Amino acid sequence: MGEAVKVIAKNSKAYHDYFIEEKYEAGIELAGTEVKSIRLSNVNLKDSFCIIKDGQLSVLGMHISPYEKGNIFNKDPRRPRRLLMHKREIMRLFGRIKQDGYSLIPLTIYFKGPRVKIELGLAKGKKLYDKRESSAKRDAKREIDRAMKTRNR
Repeated sequence: MGEAVKVIAKNSKAYHDYFIEEKYEAGIELAGTEVKSIRLSNVNLKDSFCIIKDGQLSVLGMHISPYEKGNIFNKDPRRPRRLLMHKREIMRLFGRIKQDGYSLIPLTIYFKGPRVKIELGLAKGKKLYDKRESSAKRDAKREIDRAMKTRNR
């Protein structure tokens, strides 16, 4: 049977700003007080992104608030954090990012059993007209649902 998954934070802005092509799971290297802070849901994925440098995958811009009871062991809330994936996967992602103009964006941070995992999306940026189109579709669907609901009473 699979391990329990407990979602801590989602990057909902990523779905608004990007087309998500593929999703990947990665481990994340954290200090002890950061894990405690994540357990309390003190994490923000907004404006975070991933880079690959020297064959290592890192997440930048992810904010983990300092743990209140952590005193001297607290780390910088916005420091770059190393992500853990197989070298083969990292190199394949590196090829896609360099070639096709994709970005790696953190989508979700969650606990899988006792470990903190991060879900990455291989994303392509949306243009302004794409954003308008997706919001128009969402509004149309909402109108249809509302009409169906009032009709079925």
